[in-house]
Amino acid sequence: MLRAFPVVSRLPIPSPTSTQTTMSSTAPSPKCPKFVPVEESTIHSISKPDGIRFSLVSYNILAQVYVKSSLFPHSPSPSLRWKARSQAILSVLKNLGADFLCLQEVDEYDSFYKGNMESNGYYSSYIQRSGQKRDGCGIFYKHDMAELLLEEKIEYNDLVDSILDGNRLDDDKPNNKEAIENKEDGPKIGSTLQSALDQRDPDDPCVRLKRDCVGIMAVFKLKNPSNHIVIVANTHLYWDPDWADVKLAQAKYLLSRLAQFKTLVSQRFDCSPSLILSGDFNSTPGDKVYQYLISGNSSSAPSIDFVDLPIPLCSAYATTRGEPPFTNYTPGFTGTLDYIFFSPSDCIRPVSFLELPEPGSSDLDGGLPNFSHPSDHLPIGVEFEISR
Repeated sequence: MLRAFPVVSRLPIPSPTSTQTTMSSTAPSPKCPKFVPVEESTIHSISKPDGIRFSLVSYNILAQVYVKSSLFPHSPSPSLRWKARSQAILSVLKNLGADFLCLQEVDEYDSFYKGNMESNGYYSSYIQRSGQKRDGCGIFYKHDMAELLLEEKIEYNDLVDSILDGNRLDDDKPNNKEAIENKEDGPKIGSTLQSALDQRDPDDPCVRLKRDCVGIMAVFKLKNPSNHIVIVANTHLYWDPDWADVKLAQAKYLLSRLAQFKTLVSQRFDCSPSLILSGDFNSTPGDKVYQYLISGNSSSAPSIDFVDLPIPLCSAYATTRGEPPFTNYTPGFTGTLDYIFFSPSDCIRPVSFLELPEPGSSDLDGGLPNFSHPSDHLPIGVEFEISR
């Protein structure tokens, strides 16, 4: 989620058309993108007919709790209503048909998504954000394709413990006086005390790192003759571009947890698991967070010590067709914030990717969300091939 702050659009957004500003009986159905093959992937698969394939989609579906006309004045009002949006999102997810769906900003999990997705063949694991935040991250998987073996949840508020243990953030951070969000997990704090904490100096690392962001890691055994083990991780990092130090701290903690988790999985199941990391990283390809994730180090990363070194990652889109020009498309901001990373090895490679609309497409007119796209983000996806 990257919204409600002034950012100059990187791409021009056409004005809404008359058909978008009013509801009609012919309102367009939501667009469902298709997977397109990577160049030469078909030829390669012929030479390796025993390769196992599975698909994964990452999608920030825009929590309904954040859907307000004041935040999305460019969107047709009927397209923002829960009844319309929930069915549109469900239609997109069903038509995508991915084996794994990594969703961010999932609210109404128990009341809507869990049961409806089970009816369509998906089991799920979910972690809710803290405090007053009702959304979270979920991994939905086809239960006839994969078996869940193990999961761990990530609370980035745990970074506060490292500060209390004597570690510190770097000093090169902006003096931002933004109000502090509330906290859910960890020690429970009374509302009066929490209110007092929220007024503390945001330059205090203990306050600064308490952003209530979360992630989830899960281990799956593919239900095919290979019984290959795959680690799938899904996360949503903090949104504010002025707080890059916090996002870097979260990214470093994420890779540390992933490295520990991968070691645990390798030992417990006596395997060499593939690893895929997806989510809304609230960072563009030129940002330090993105560069850190693909390089494994950053001179600007906060100086918080971790036991494990970061694991190598590369972007599935960047290594095939290049990062898309945007995954978030609104009048206030247009750019790429969502990614699917994987740990490179000889046994896994992307063979197709989910197509995205081109700049200037009519279904983007006025910005998102609209009837064609129920979220301000677009889904991204990759089909991977596992060679035996």
